[in-house]
Amino acid sequence: MDDELTGQKIIVVGGAGYIGAHVCKAVADKGATPITFDNFSSGHKHAVKWGPFETVDLRDKPATLAAFTKHKDAHAIVHLASSIEVGIGEKDPAGFYENNVVGALNLLEAMRSLSLRNLIFSSTCATYGETDQMPILESQVQNPFSVYGKTKLTIEHMIQSYHKAYGLTYITLRYFNASGADVSGEIGEEHDPETHLIPIALAAAAGLRGRMKIFGTDYDTPDGTCIRDYIHVSDIAAAHLCGLKAFANGLTHSKVNIGTGKGVSNLEILQMIEKVTGKAVPYDNAPRRDGDLTRLYADPKRAKEALGFTAQHSSLKNIIQTAWNFHSKRWNLKNVHGPDDK
Repeated sequence: MDDELTGQKIIVVGGAGYIGAHVCKAVADKGATPITFDNFSSGHKHAVKWGPFETVDLRDKPATLAAFTKHKDAHAIVHLASSIEVGIGEKDPAGFYENNVVGALNLLEAMRSLSLRNLIFSSTCATYGETDQMPILESQVQNPFSVYGKTKLTIEHMIQSYHKAYGLTYITLRYFNASGADVSGEIGEEHDPETHLIPIALAAAAGLRGRMKIFGTDYDTPDGTCIRDYIHVSDIAAAHLCGLKAFANGLTHSKVNIGTGKGVSNLEILQMIEKVTGKAVPYDNAPRRDGDLTRLYADPKRAKEALGFTAQHSSLKNIIQTAWNFHSKRWNLKNVHGPDDK
C-alpha cells in the first residue's frame, strides 16, 4: 500500500461515470477514500461502490459550495465531470459551455473559498486541434477545432489563472482515447446513448444493434479512417494515482498527455474485435463528422518524467478483450471468449 495516499479523502467529481468509477476504485485500492460528486445525468449510481457520494450539479453554485464545504478536509479534487460528445457540442455549444465552463468555474470558486489546493483536471487531446506534428507534445500550440475541445482549453486557462493568482496546485491530464474496462468486469463503459467506437462496434458484432457507421474513409491515413491513441481506462486511473502522489511529493503544477504514443485506425479496431471475439463487425461507410480530426496520438514522455506514469495495460488486444468481457456480462451473452481462448 502506498503511504502517500493511505487515509486521504479524494473528491472525484464525475465519479459515477466511466473514467470516474475506475479512478474511485484505484483510489480505494490504495487505502484512500473516494468521495463521488455527480448529478447522475450520465453517470450511474450502481458504479459508486468504493465510498460515499453527493448528488450535486456543478452548474448550481450554492449547491456546489455546500457539497465542498461538507468535505472540506479532502486532500485533493479530481474533476472529470463534463459534456463530451463532439457532435452534440457542435449542435448545442451553449449547453457545452454552461455545463463544462460554468461548472468548472463554480468548482474553482468553491475550492478557493475553502482553501482547497490540489486539483487534477481531466482535459483532452482535442485541445490541440488539427496538426501535422505527431506525436503531439504538450508544448504544441493548442488550437481546438471542436466546441468540446474549446471548452476544455478554456478551463485549462482558468486553472492556470487560479494557480498564478490564488496558489492553486494543479495537474492537467490531457487524455487521449479512453477505452477498455476494469479487468474484473465489474465496471466499464455505459454511456446512454453510446457514442464511442469500441462499445458500438462490440454491440454490432454481438448482433445487438444494426450495422454501425464508420464516419470518414477518405482521411489521409493508410486505410482512410481516423487514427487515435487508445489508452486503457485502468491506465488513466493509474495516471491519477501518480498525480496524487506527485502532489504529496511537492509538485505544484503540470500539464501532461495521457496516452500510449501509438495510433490505431478505426478499421484496425474492427479487425481486432473480430480477432478477439470471432465475430465480424457489420458496418457501412458514412461521411465525416464535424469536429473529427485526422489523427491524434501522444508523445507520452512528459507523463513519465513529471508523474512517473507509463501505460501498462493498453495493448489493443487487452483493450478489446476487457471491453468485450464487461459488455458480454452486461448483455448476458453466453459466448464471452474469442476463437483462440480455451
